[in-house]
Amino acid sequence: MKRIPAVALLLSAALVALLAGPSRAQSSPPPATKAAIVAGGCFWCIQPAFDKAKGVIKTVVGYSGGTEPNPTYELVTSEKTRYREAIEITYDPAKISYDQLLDIYWRQIDPTQADGQFSDIGPSYRAAIFYGNDDEKKVAQASKDKLARSGKFDKPIVTEILPAMKFYPAEAYHQKYYQQNPEHFEAFEKGSGRVSFQKQIWRDGQ
Repeated sequence: MKRIPAVALLLSAALVALLAGPSRAQSSPPPATKAAIVAGGCFWCIQPAFDKAKGVIKTVVGYSGGTEPNPTYELVTSEKTRYREAIEITYDPAKISYDQLLDIYWRQIDPTQADGQFSDIGPSYRAAIFYGNDDEKKVAQASKDKLARSGKFDKPIVTEILPAMKFYPAEAYHQKYYQQNPEHFEAFEKGSGRVSFQKQIWRDGQ
């Protein structure tokens, strides 16, 4: 039998590995992530619940719903723009669904309040779900309808469902405020009426 030179065998093995490498990479792509944007009044107060949720990769508080470029906290809270305090949630859809994120969202807000959230009054504090596509719009509407039928609230559910607009991260001192300033955060959250409302509505855990 004719021997194949060792160099040729090495070259052949290298060629096989080169051809096989991309194939393996293509067959197991990295897990895809998605992003959801919601507004629920003070963005400090809605961040902790999402940070604790299994499947949420990261959260960023910021501003959405307006058109002026690079909005600041001062501009948004002047109530002269259409921006709302919002949160962008990056999540793994294999571990948590968009619908499950909305279940968390509803428990952070008063969906019957149209002029803001709790003691924070003004356009920048109005609640909204910003959908990114038709599927999210359908899920958001179905989730809202389900809440309306739940009997939890005597008043109509007025939280808006709006097309997503560009999201701008807020200033660094707003990010994870509940971790940066825990005492002030706790006092603010309780003082706003948010905590007592949540306990009253969701006291049975359902």
